[in-house]
Amino acid sequence: MTLKTTKLRDAISLALAVGVTTLAGTGVAFAQDATTPAPATDADQAKTLDRIEVTGSRIRRVDAENASPVVTIDRQAIEKTGKLTIGDLVQELPNIAGAATNPTVNNGGGTGASTVELRGLGSQRTLVLINGRRMLHIGGTDGGADVNSIPASAVERIEVLTVGASSVYGSDAVAGVVNFIMRKDFDGMQASVDYGISSRSDGQRTGGSFTFGQTGEKGNVIAGVNYNQFDGISSADRDYSKNAVYLYGGSIVGLNGSIGSGRNPRGRIYLPEGNSFGCGSVTLIPGATGSSTADYRCYAASADSYNYQRANLIQTPQERTNAFFLGNYQLTDDVSAFIEYYHNKTSANFGIAALPFDADSDGVVISKDNYYNPFGVNFGPVSDTDDNEFLTRFTSLGQRAAFFNTVTDQFVTGLEGFLGDTWKWDVALNYGHQNQSSLTRGYVYYEGLRDALGASFMDTDGVVKCGTAGNVIEGCTPLNIFNINDPQTIATLGQYTANPLSSQLYIMKSIEANASGELFDMPAGAAQLAFGAQWRKEYLRSDVDFITIADSSGQCFIAQEACGSPVSGSYTSNELYGELFLPLLKDVPFAKSLNVTLGTRYSDFDLFGNNTSSKLQVEWRPLDELLLRGTVAEVFRAPAIADVFAGPAGNAPQFVDPCVGYGATGSPLNHENACGAPTGATAIPAGGTQSTGLSQSTGVVSGSAYAGYQLKPEQGKSFDWGVVYDPNWLPGFSVSVDYWRIYLNDLITTIGAQTAVDACYADESSPFCGFIHRKGNGQVQYVSQPTVNLGRLDTKGWDLALRYKLPDTSWGSWSFGFDGTYIAQYDVDVGGGTVPLAGIFNKDFGNYSRVRGRLFANWNKGDWSASYRLRYVGGFTIASADGGCQNDPVFCYSKDYGSYITHGVSASYALPKINSTIELGVDNLTDKQPPMMFQNNVLNANTDVSTFDTIGRYFFGRYTVKF
Repeated sequence: MTLKTTKLRDAISLALAVGVTTLAGTGVAFAQDATTPAPATDADQAKTLDRIEVTGSRIRRVDAENASPVVTIDRQAIEKTGKLTIGDLVQELPNIAGAATNPTVNNGGGTGASTVELRGLGSQRTLVLINGRRMLHIGGTDGGADVNSIPASAVERIEVLTVGASSVYGSDAVAGVVNFIMRKDFDGMQASVDYGISSRSDGQRTGGSFTFGQTGEKGNVIAGVNYNQFDGISSADRDYSKNAVYLYGGSIVGLNGSIGSGRNPRGRIYLPEGNSFGCGSVTLIPGATGSSTADYRCYAASADSYNYQRANLIQTPQERTNAFFLGNYQLTDDVSAFIEYYHNKTSANFGIAALPFDADSDGVVISKDNYYNPFGVNFGPVSDTDDNEFLTRFTSLGQRAAFFNTVTDQFVTGLEGFLGDTWKWDVALNYGHQNQSSLTRGYVYYEGLRDALGASFMDTDGVVKCGTAGNVIEGCTPLNIFNINDPQTIATLGQYTANPLSSQLYIMKSIEANASGELFDMPAGAAQLAFGAQWRKEYLRSDVDFITIADSSGQCFIAQEACGSPVSGSYTSNELYGELFLPLLKDVPFAKSLNVTLGTRYSDFDLFGNNTSSKLQVEWRPLDELLLRGTVAEVFRAPAIADVFAGPAGNAPQFVDPCVGYGATGSPLNHENACGAPTGATAIPAGGTQSTGLSQSTGVVSGSAYAGYQLKPEQGKSFDWGVVYDPNWLPGFSVSVDYWRIYLNDLITTIGAQTAVDACYADESSPFCGFIHRKGNGQVQYVSQPTVNLGRLDTKGWDLALRYKLPDTSWGSWSFGFDGTYIAQYDVDVGGGTVPLAGIFNKDFGNYSRVRGRLFANWNKGDWSASYRLRYVGGFTIASADGGCQNDPVFCYSKDYGSYITHGVSASYALPKINSTIELGVDNLTDKQPPMMFQNNVLNANTDVSTFDTIGRYFFGRYTVKF
């Protein structure tokens, strides 16, 4: 039978108008508020058989159910969550795992961007689309796309494909695809205002949106603007995060703020052995001036540590404005022009503890001849074997902070139309660019500081000057680092502050053409073909302040953590794809339908060579109410621009050095390779015990990321086998179960510092040993972290989706749903051996709780509606949770955590006379706090900020009016 085909938007409109629940893939959210259609004309009835394109295939089908597992979140479901940004919304999907960026708590990030990480494979392996076309990445890095830049009021629905789709969409569609389908049919005007606040009266948010739409005889337009703003929340304002809490030696320490960093504003000064204090390090007595040794006492960690955690943020302040314009116009009966424009401007910043100073690591010598030095010894890197350590913190400079302004524009325009009765085509130009500028504060220009802390003297005029009596350094003011909070010292330090600027431009442009339609008739239906071509070019340029340009070891003129490199590079790809749908059987015993889909895509990159990805999909419906489906697909990910062209950059990984405190229990050969002469530590005897006083034992060191390797794409396969059941005996109920597996080879990865050090210590032949660079006394100078193809990843699990819409009653209409994921296996090997992550939290990789799920219920009656949402994160384990494990195997034990459940409720009331709706709701109704995971296992706030709610109970309200 030949089907009449009109416009795609007609089919979408029809699908939204019907008030029933359908299931596409693993589940589709319930259809939402829709206008009752006018009586159908003959032409309109033809449209009821129109075909739609579902994410995962370019073949247009009448059935929504096909071989691709797709979770859909529709417009009403988006509104009922009360989330103000798209990023907050998608973070709650059960298919999200690992360490996707949560912009509200990304301490040390703070750009306001939010990414999606399906299956825990990294946001760079999840492709984000807008209306089926590629969305701009974040500055050309491997960090994925910023979904917060998508205007929430423009989104009609979100389709989440949870199987690899490189044969359809190309690179990055490894774990799946998130496709944002925009609104097309809207008439009138709509405005809304939003306000939210936590139960602790902080974290306020304000927002508003305005949308306008008009439909005419030959086309329509829809445009709008969104605004939202979030206040910051300090870590000091929550009990779980206000102190740096550690699990060490079988004890929980730091609950009262007694544990923190030795880099405190009164200093921690390491003196030569045999000093008069009788201890390894001393600190300034509170209230003393530091002008004599009598002003110091032995350092006591419990009393003198600096609580850096209180200065951090668990919600970063951010402000965002989105605007959009969508339009189409019918040029002829068969050809239409369309245009899409998206604009986003985000201002955000992060704030972390004041700048720590480590004379040795920062490469600054405090001279024994400095006028203010009461000890008469040099501090800092005098030589590999003579570097008395001096630690302090420049609290008078305030927080280290970076202020980001990001402007993103994406423009799509093209033509679409029909050939004959069944063929549809489109041609589109897709252009996007992102400009980001940043200002960093709270740092010190070390080149000037070196003179200020060098030799100095009291001149005959009573003024302390830099240099010596016969060689005064002009333009230099000596700094009294021994009394850092003295008013004169604060004023002097201000002369050496540095506020570097940086900027970045990322451009993506592509031209694509697609066509799909019927080829020939078969006994079971028409064979269909989809094919197309795409040309794409991506370009990245970043410029950094000269004082932050890193050398080969990651050092620059300020703290190493802020060092980076300018980047400039681009790549071009030419791609072809084809997809063939073959209906093999129909309406025969045990086969109401049997369909096969074949697809392949050829991609040719000017930098990485070519790649071919293919797929095979099978759909078998033995009964009307039962669908069996399967997909086998090849997947790949090409390197990002920054992977290829990035130069050395500073990094500040936290890790525990296994070489510190080494005794007689380890392997002498392993110890020598990881801790001795091969790393540059010439002063450490082979197999000897390294000093426990070295500052890197629990401190922050820096690594360098190198590009320039001949990178190649990651390649692998994705599998999905599933069943969908819509029982006739229970109308309104649907269930789907899918088994999935993904494996990848040649992972593009930046080696983690802890991974490198641990792998070298465990295996003397590990290639990671060459990444470790120490000074003569064993102090880590830096750990190289190059970007390479290394290792493999293998993960598998199960998805479950349930939907049930009860028949309407006098009590109203009810609908329920559940989406859940079980990770059976997640193994990753980046060269240091296989690391099993299923059911594990790992600082380097993220949280891989085996079970995640969301449950929701909706109720409607007249002008009233209400919803309930439950989010479930299953239990997990931290292996070697005790920080004392590195020094004593007695403390090498794991710690188990139970499940984490939050509840959300909302209710709305419509006011038809004034076309308005009032909605009130509560997120995290029970004020569930995140688990205490201890600072030695995480990066911030003593917990996993990418997985758990960090704010607590949160109230929100929204008022919407339509004109």
